[in-house]
Amino acid sequence: MSEFNQLWPGGPLFAQAEHFKLGTDCVLLADFVNTAGSRHGIDLGCASGAIALLLLAKSPKLHMTGLEINPAAASLAVENMEINSLGDKSRIICGDIRRSRELFKTGQFDLVVTNPPYFPLGSGKLSPDKARAAARGETDCSLNDICTAASYLLHTGGSFFMVHKPERLAEAFCTMSQAGIEPKRLRLVCHREGSAPNLVLIEGRRGGRPGLKIEPSLILSEADGSESLEVREIYHRI
Repeated sequence: MSEFNQLWPGGPLFAQAEHFKLGTDCVLLADFVNTAGSRHGIDLGCASGAIALLLLAKSPKLHMTGLEINPAAASLAVENMEINSLGDKSRIICGDIRRSRELFKTGQFDLVVTNPPYFPLGSGKLSPDKARAAARGETDCSLNDICTAASYLLHTGGSFFMVHKPERLAEAFCTMSQAGIEPKRLRLVCHREGSAPNLVLIEGRRGGRPGLKIEPSLILSEADGSESLEVREIYHRI
């Protein structure tokens, strides 16, 4: 029996998959996503459905599809939608991102969001556990696979949102551009004011014109180690 807990007082109920914990990166990405004007979104590698759930709580007019290769995580994502009475606002598919052309029509979505594996193959030692390794490393799909799928799934003018590591920012921008997705908005995430970023939040547009907006950095902690005001707002702690 899955254990469901409220994401915040009065918020959606959510149960976590064993190898796909709800992390800060998922929460910050969902907050970064601009859902205005979007009706059909998809989360590539949705795990247990956290980002889709957060976006549905944010935008009642949105319908979210989740694509997840791990059967146990996909099954739990279905449970997370159903317990929140979101079955008619969501669809969870157990499938491979690399086979998106077999699963969907081109241009089917207004919005694509993804929290992908951060580490390329050969960059370090991966867990012997297959599911845990896939969550952290590009064992099941690469950055190129994700951008290629996103480009196929989005209609012209559709939006792509991704969280990644700053050391792969140049690669992310190049890969997006090669897939026909123009980087349009960037926000760096830093632990403290003046520290180097530890995450990057990226928005791209399918078929967009060149022009990148860099937003003020998101600071996670104050000098005394307490959560910043913005983080408390994002987590509904105010």
